[in-house]
Amino acid sequence: MAMPLEAMKSPSTAQASSNGASPLPTYVTGYRNLTLLYGCPFSATDPGYFNCTGYNIISPHSNVSFPINVFIETRDYGSEECNYSVTFHVAKDTTLEAYALQEAISEGFKLKWDLSSKACEDCRNSNGSCGYDKVEFVCYCPNLPYHLSGSVCANSSLLIIQSPASSGSTARVLVVILIIISILLISGLLRKFIARDDDYSRKKRESDQNMEAFVNNFGSLVLQRFDYSFVKKMTKSFSTRLGQGGYGEVYKGKLPDSRLVAVKVLKESKGNGEEFINEVATICRTSHVNVVALLGFCYNKNKRALIYQFMSNGSLDKYIFDKKSSSNLEWKTKYHIAIGIARGLEYLHRGCNTRIVHFDIKPHNILLDEDFCPKISDFGLAKLCKNKESIISMLGARGTAGYIAPEVFCRSFGEVSHKSDVYSYGMMILEIVGGRNNIVACESHTSEIYFSNWIYKQLEPGRDFEISGAVTEEEKEVAKKMIIVSMWCIQTIPSDRPSMSKVVEMLEGSLESLEIPPKPSLSLPTRSPKHSIPSSSLSTSKSAQRPASQGEVCIELSDM
Repeated sequence: MAMPLEAMKSPSTAQASSNGASPLPTYVTGYRNLTLLYGCPFSATDPGYFNCTGYNIISPHSNVSFPINVFIETRDYGSEECNYSVTFHVAKDTTLEAYALQEAISEGFKLKWDLSSKACEDCRNSNGSCGYDKVEFVCYCPNLPYHLSGSVCANSSLLIIQSPASSGSTARVLVVILIIISILLISGLLRKFIARDDDYSRKKRESDQNMEAFVNNFGSLVLQRFDYSFVKKMTKSFSTRLGQGGYGEVYKGKLPDSRLVAVKVLKESKGNGEEFINEVATICRTSHVNVVALLGFCYNKNKRALIYQFMSNGSLDKYIFDKKSSSNLEWKTKYHIAIGIARGLEYLHRGCNTRIVHFDIKPHNILLDEDFCPKISDFGLAKLCKNKESIISMLGARGTAGYIAPEVFCRSFGEVSHKSDVYSYGMMILEIVGGRNNIVACESHTSEIYFSNWIYKQLEPGRDFEISGAVTEEEKEVAKKMIIVSMWCIQTIPSDRPSMSKVVEMLEGSLESLEIPPKPSLSLPTRSPKHSIPSSSLSTSKSAQRPASQGEVCIELSDM
């Protein structure tokens, strides 16, 4: 038989826990400590020796067994000279014989606990049970699978007082409650998602029905409908990107008859197809040399595209804002571009059975063919007016900051009408003359000043008219004519602006026949607008990050 050796410290010598609990259990009377020594250099004739025949001791350090030679610790010698010692608590009347010692040790000993201590009293007052865990007092709390090392149960007022026998049933009840709550939450989320999906599906079906009805109604028009796979094939999987419009990106493509086309692929996230219907329905009604031609369209539910004639020279903005390109644009070409755009707008306002207001006239939406003939494009924001109505009802502002007429975002200036396009046209012509973006130019404040203040000084009798890029008298006359016409177009009050027919007449007439227009107002009306719309709802182009005040225009001057 082998038994391990270990040192045993008497519980009576342990200290009370540091948390203020009561002293640990103590021995009852009638017991004494007995220390046995092993591996001592004493002889068998020394007092307290006896031999444990048949027993071996296994050292916990070396796992080596050796015969037991035991000495009882006496006053004559102690444990300092021995290898091991074990202290037991045995009855006082135990006989110091091997068989008697083994029996006494097996019986163990008794401890007593003072239940009247403050720590135990606090534990019991907090619905806990007093206990002891090896070396410290512990408080066992109800409904917890573990004990607390403090003297009281934490948050005892929130605990359910019940017997240990009922704790298992309580746990099962809690599990059932949690399962029910989880099922209710999941069911609510599922109903919400299903309702949202049903609402989306309903709107999608309505949109598809509207689109199909539109396609059927316009089936008699000379428009070809393309399949999306064919659109992908004609653009070589959309490999050549020409630019980006208000509602999608534009790619270069080629028809089977070798005609080059511009394919505008509409973004899926933009509305329910209103912009697609709007653009197709608008351009279907047009046929003019200065309006881009729509050759066909593609509608496969969420795949929508518009196929236009290809404009080899791109959009007008790169010839205005790019210094290298604008240097190649002669004043004669600028003048013809201005007249062409004016004729296109005149046609939209008067030449169709239904008046069309574009609402987004800007250089980016003016395309140039190989002969620099301008063509108005991008009718996604256009409005159709039946019977050539003058006043347009709108719930929100539309257009690009820097080109929007005052009345579009503030009804105090007047009613929205085709005169809103006239204002945008005037702002764009000033950019053509100045060769730069008016809004960006106003931010630099280097060689440019506010146009409306400068123009009156330039038109004073006897003063030379000077503008950057205009060298000959003919060029200066063209520039002056374009500026005067554009100033009429950007008048703050819509009724003070000319119609596009009058604009064409003024551009084609002589400079001497033109009157100097009133100076445009640079501020909004002092009274609170009745139907003002926040400018934050307006779209902003990349080249125009800050809207300028109405009538605020800049132009580059030379040698002022």
